[in-house]
Amino acid sequence: MADTAVTSMRQRRSHALTDSSPPDTNIPTQQNNQKLIEGISKQANKMALTDSDIELPLLENEADPKVVIEDKDISEEEETSLSIALQVFLPYIIAGFGTVGAGIVLDQVQHWEVFKVVSEAFILVPALLGLKGNLEMTLASRLSTQANCGNLDSRTEQWKAIGGNLALTQAQAIVVGFLASMAAMILGWIPQGKFNLQHGLLLCSSSMLTASLASLVLGTVMIVVVLLSRRFRINPDNVATPIAASLGDLTTLMLLSAITTFIYKAIQAQSFWVAPVIIGIFLLLTPLWVWVSVNNKYVNEVIYTGWTPVICAMVISSCGGLILDATVSDPRYHGMAVFQPVINGVGGNLVAVHASRMSTALHRVSKPGVLPDNFLKGCPNIFSSFCGKGISAKTSRVLTAMVIPGHLVFMYFISYMKAGHVAFTIVFALVYLSACMIQVLLLLFIASWMVHKMWQSGDDPDNFAIPYLTAIGDLLGTGLLAAAFALLQAMGHVNANTLER
Repeated sequence: MADTAVTSMRQRRSHALTDSSPPDTNIPTQQNNQKLIEGISKQANKMALTDSDIELPLLENEADPKVVIEDKDISEEEETSLSIALQVFLPYIIAGFGTVGAGIVLDQVQHWEVFKVVSEAFILVPALLGLKGNLEMTLASRLSTQANCGNLDSRTEQWKAIGGNLALTQAQAIVVGFLASMAAMILGWIPQGKFNLQHGLLLCSSSMLTASLASLVLGTVMIVVVLLSRRFRINPDNVATPIAASLGDLTTLMLLSAITTFIYKAIQAQSFWVAPVIIGIFLLLTPLWVWVSVNNKYVNEVIYTGWTPVICAMVISSCGGLILDATVSDPRYHGMAVFQPVINGVGGNLVAVHASRMSTALHRVSKPGVLPDNFLKGCPNIFSSFCGKGISAKTSRVLTAMVIPGHLVFMYFISYMKAGHVAFTIVFALVYLSACMIQVLLLLFIASWMVHKMWQSGDDPDNFAIPYLTAIGDLLGTGLLAAAFALLQAMGHVNANTLER
């Protein structure tokens, strides 16, 4: 009966639209359409039909709701290069000093007993420092997008988003910490054909505890920063990720050093139960955090789909850790330790800002899976990525212009603090700055392609792009830094140790 009714209504509508009598020009077309819709609705209501039961062609001047409008502006207010630079530069410098602090800490702790006896702990360093990109920067990018879209203006929604995101980062941190320790053991021990159970428990427990505590502290700070930025009408995309970088490296490295030393001393004191108990507690907590995340609307999708980029990023960062482990014990590369967190942190910081801004721009005008016409499709070229007229190219130019001045400031501070084992000469500065510039240019170029490609594939760049980009930054930074030191040695450049002798 319902099918007959629909057929009848279609016939009536066809007769009404194709009637040969001249239309009443005094009544606008929109009014005719409205009357026709009301008539069909009344007929359908009488026969207990819903709107979903009737699928009719579009009326004249009627818009298709499935079509995403693609001609909106990228942002509500076009930002100038100056406004971007003013908002990004101060957090960028603060973040840089945070990475310098992490470098000074790493330069000191590399001589501690635990790092000499269990040298595989160096493989953990890039993987755990990379958590700021895998988790905290991703969290900041997600919350920045939600804030810019007005979804956090309600106090109730704020608490739901905060609780869900903290539970999600805890679950991911524990799993990533466990897998990072497994990667450190595999990469460090299998090639040598050795295995030490106590050292394995040390790596696993210290990695999981460090990852959990660092994510809790940094996640809380990120939430506060995003909410305050929204309150003071500052774009959180410009400040949240740099602040995550400023605190992430230093906090994580200090926690890793302290926790590893504590557990190592416990093992030395025959307290073999400490490491297994820590591992057991976190394994029991993981299902709780997963359950909370599954039942939270803001992160229930991420808890299912967000594992691949986080785990892949951890593996990529661990490869950078393998390079660090191989070079830090070589006297020719002693000065490398203090610069490793700096070059990786600055590169990850800048590319995270770029990716977060592009993701927010896409969220404002479309939905994942539909790439608007005014956005880049396919593989970009260098000219369009850095010399184009769009806001993305403008941001790339601003971020690239910050690389050299920022690293010069950080190099001067390291020299002033007499950290590392490097003779700061013009030759060293040119080689080191070249490595830094190559890293950032490659990262920004990759980001221009990756964010748009992920969006076109239906993936949210807030959850997928930043982990990959920061991990690639860690691998590129560590590799280029090692290559720079090797080149300096080949050129006859001497380090501070050689000068002292």
